[in-house]
Amino acid sequence: MKQLQPSFYFLLILICICSCKTEEEQKDPPNIVFIMSDDHAYQAISAYSDHLIETPNIDRIAKMGMLFTNATVTNSICAPSRATILTGLHSHLNGKVDNYFPFDTTNVTFPQLFQEAGYQTAMFGKLHFGNNPKGFDQFKILPGQGVYYNPTFITKNEGRIEVEGYVTDVITDMTLDWLQNERKANQPFMLMYLHKAPHREWAPAERHLEEFTQRTFPEPATLFDDYSGRGRAAKEAEMNLLKHMNWAGDSKIYPEVLKELGIPPTSDWDWRALENEIGRMNPEQRATWDKYYRPIADSLKKTYASMSQEDLMRWRYQRYMQDYLATIKAVDENVGRVLDYLEENGLMENTIVVYTSDQGFYLGEHGWFDKRFVYDESFKTPLLVAWPGKVKPGTKSDEMVQNLDFAQTLLEAAGIPAPSHMQGESLLPLLKGENEKWTRDAVYYHYYEYPSVHMVKRHYAVVTKEYKLTHYYYDVDEWELVDRIKDPKELQNVYDDPAYAQVKKELHQKLEDLRKKYGDNSEISQRYLNEYLDHLEKTQQFGGGNKEVTKQLLENRKK
Repeated sequence: MKQLQPSFYFLLILICICSCKTEEEQKDPPNIVFIMSDDHAYQAISAYSDHLIETPNIDRIAKMGMLFTNATVTNSICAPSRATILTGLHSHLNGKVDNYFPFDTTNVTFPQLFQEAGYQTAMFGKLHFGNNPKGFDQFKILPGQGVYYNPTFITKNEGRIEVEGYVTDVITDMTLDWLQNERKANQPFMLMYLHKAPHREWAPAERHLEEFTQRTFPEPATLFDDYSGRGRAAKEAEMNLLKHMNWAGDSKIYPEVLKELGIPPTSDWDWRALENEIGRMNPEQRATWDKYYRPIADSLKKTYASMSQEDLMRWRYQRYMQDYLATIKAVDENVGRVLDYLEENGLMENTIVVYTSDQGFYLGEHGWFDKRFVYDESFKTPLLVAWPGKVKPGTKSDEMVQNLDFAQTLLEAAGIPAPSHMQGESLLPLLKGENEKWTRDAVYYHYYEYPSVHMVKRHYAVVTKEYKLTHYYYDVDEWELVDRIKDPKELQNVYDDPAYAQVKKELHQKLEDLRKKYGDNSEISQRYLNEYLDHLEKTQQFGGGNKEVTKQLLENRKK
């Protein structure tokens, strides 16, 4: 028998190696559809809880894939959260610690890496900072917060444009137009589809006004929280529905009615906020608006004098929920439009679909609206991920994951190396059911924007599945320990309870370890604080927060 040549064996080995490639390596790189809303509370997604609203289209993503019940943010405020998502870095490293400090444009963002790897990239909707996002072949973004009716967009190729319509619909129209007419079939794509809704001030679409202005919603158990179990931070925050929510801008009561009732503006922008929205409406839109909101104002005129503070709190909660949840109804409808397109055009099979928010939001819990605190309603964020063939449908994970992880997760899924400086961890082991490969048992949080609007004090925290240890600093020095299992509503600080002495010791060590791991420390915090206070002293704008308190803090600084 003729002896085989060495070259034959080499060829045979090469064939075996090629045939042993994983299914993931053999398939085309996955497309990415990253869907993010603004201030969308997980409590307002029926895949988490259906006590407020049904969101059948967002729920479709959970049914197709995985729902995360302990997804969290590193800093619960819009622009910093988005900066963390884009860079995979904590706020103190990417520089966007609050809505004042500018984003450092030398940061490497994950869309840049997708673009460099051959992906076609696009962004439509709300970015919130900057007007020239890096790494995108196409973009149309709202300037700043944007508006709900007849919005303006900053575009890559057309300059600033005005588009008539409702912002949630318009953003989706742009997204679908790009998928249909600009997407290149021979390239994988990374699409960021980013909604303004349900950000304040909540202006529902015309088609939802009749239904939602008539609805009544269940109250949260802590609507009348008196904060007796916690310290100054919770007591001094200015997020109370009755005391701090704008009557015109938020509750949609016309300024002339407020004057008649003797209700002064809640803030400098209260009445102006309403005018900024309705002033953009065309006559037909304004007529529909008045048809439903004028009777609400007229009804309040009849009952206001006889209403107790408790009555008014309940009234304002219902007004809040009616508008907030109506804006989510439009988001859900439009998410359905995009999912339908992907399915009808054969794109779903090899596409990762992510639904999330830039943070959570208080829907009356603790009597609050807005976010910022590390308490669950703002610290936790919705996260639903579908990837047909990779993620088992209808699964859940309760692991401690963060928006810090999104960049590395998507990069790894696409086979693109992540920069070594990124601080997150890929969620692929969890998505694939390989839970034994997940080792994180705690996450780190740091909030900076104080003194400012809502007056939530600066704080950092370590959070595990069982506990939450928080340090409030600057004009206070308070420690708070919450037992997340026994006290899920987070009403009692047990930091000084002897029964938790060992837990407290372990959490302090874990917090110290995480601060070292992520490169955070008191010197960095002091530098950001000094720069911010210098800005307030120079501009005398006081960050939109309590003027008297801020002035006193600045006076104390001089002393």
